[in-house]
Parts: sequence; C-alpha cells; structure tokens
Amino acid sequence: MRTSRRARMLLNGAGMLFAVVWAFPVYWMVTTAFKPQHDILTSTPHFLPFPLTLANFADAVRKPHFGAYVVNSLAVTLTVVAVATAVGFLAALALARFRFVGRRAILVTILAIQMIPAPALVIPLFLTMKSMHLLNNLLSLGLTYTAFVVPLTVWVLRGFAQGVPVELEEAARLDGAGPAQVIRHVMLPLLAPGIIATSIFAFITAWNDYVYAYVMMKDDAHYTLPVWLATFSTNTGTDYAGLIAGSTLFALPAVAFFMIAQTKLTAGMTAGAVKG
Repeated sequence: MRTSRRARMLLNGAGMLFAVVWAFPVYWMVTTAFKPQHDILTSTPHFLPFPLTLANFADAVRKPHFGAYVVNSLAVTLTVVAVATAVGFLAALALARFRFVGRRAILVTILAIQMIPAPALVIPLFLTMKSMHLLNNLLSLGLTYTAFVVPLTVWVLRGFAQGVPVELEEAARLDGAGPAQVIRHVMLPLLAPGIIATSIFAFITAWNDYVYAYVMMKDDAHYTLPVWLATFSTNTGTDYAGLIAGSTLFALPAVAFFMIAQTKLTAGMTAGAVKG
C-alpha cells in the first residue's frame, strides 16, 4: 500500500515538474510582452512584469498591413480546416466501408506521403502553382495546406470509421434512414472525436506555416501572420519587444480554437451512443 502511494506521489511530482518546464517558456513570452523595452534586454531578468505596459502590443499592431495579415491567415486557415475535414471524412468512410480495386495502393500512398518532408516540396509546388498562374494568390496557399493535411486526416478518420460497428448503420437503414441520414446521424457523431483532432492538426499546420506563405506570395498585402512576425527582424537589428508581443497575439487564435475544440471533443465522445 505504501509502495503504491509512494509511486503515485513520484509520478504526480514528475508530471508537475514536466508541466512547469513545458509551461515556463509560454509564461516567459507572455510576461515579457508586457515589460518595457529596457526590462526586456536587461541582464538581470524580472520574473514579474511590473510595471505593466501595452506599448509593445500597440507597436506590433501598427506594423504595415497587420489587418490584412490577420484576415489572410484566418481566411486561409479556416478554409483549409473546413475543406480538409470534409474531404477527409468522406474519403475515410469510402476507404473503411467500400472494397474496390486499388484501395490498398491508396492507403500505402497516403502513408508514404506523410514521410516526405514538407520543405522538400517547396520547389515542386512553387513550379506547379506558377504553371497554374496561382502565385501571389491565397488560393495557392489553401491548396498547398489542404494537400498536406488531407492524407493524415483520411488516415486517422479511417481508423475511427473502422471502429464503428456496421450493425449501427444497418439498424439505421432498417429504420428508414437513407445514406445521407446515416452519415449525418450515425457516422458523423461517432467520428466527432477524430474530426476534432484532425481539425486541430489542420488549423496548426495552416496557421503556423511560414515557408510556403513567403514563397508563394509576392505582394506584401497577401502575406500571413507568420511572415508578419519575421518583419520584426531586419538588417539593423531585431525588435524583441514587438516580436514577443506579436508572438503572444499570434498564439491567441490557436489557443482559442483548441479550447473550443476541446469542449466539443468531450461532448463528441458520448454523441451517437445507442440505448441498450
């Protein structure tokens, strides 16, 4: 009894230590964003941001094209999440329920695509978008991010779909439900945890990308927020106060999306359950 209690205490202590180590960089970023410029660069660190200042945030949002960058990032990211989730959901159902020629080849291809480093595809995708006259167009970013997200979405949701008993679909059909109603009222609620998990991955992938947003765009007004963050570093130096404040603002939408998705994830785990 004492041994198990001591083991639990050690595990809890290790978990708390890991949480503190993981959260400290986030804490340091947020507190530094509220510090005056002279406190940020001082050799004596201050763990509490006193006196507080919002000047760093004001300087960050006054950068040129900030509003356009926010709109571009939100438009591209939310579109990628919606398209990738819808396409991945339907493709996963097809791969999980239908037997057709080339099914295994598709699955192997999806798995192989995940092994290709994203930077290795910069030049091929750039030349492809150039041949399609889509450079300097947010559509090219949306297509690029969707191409990266859909394979993993399909692979994950296929595993969820295979875990749903076929008898549930058959019971719904016996009650008069059509294919669309089976998908909406049976499969969609039961696959909700997987859909939410993959939507978070899609959001993070599209929201955080810098390389493709910088390569595909030529006009400053078409850049996204990761490129905006890079503008704080110039040949004359780095504006650390503005960069840290901008990074804090940049992280807020991702945190908000994750918190909203987390509440939906908990609700989705019990959705679609049947009464015995």
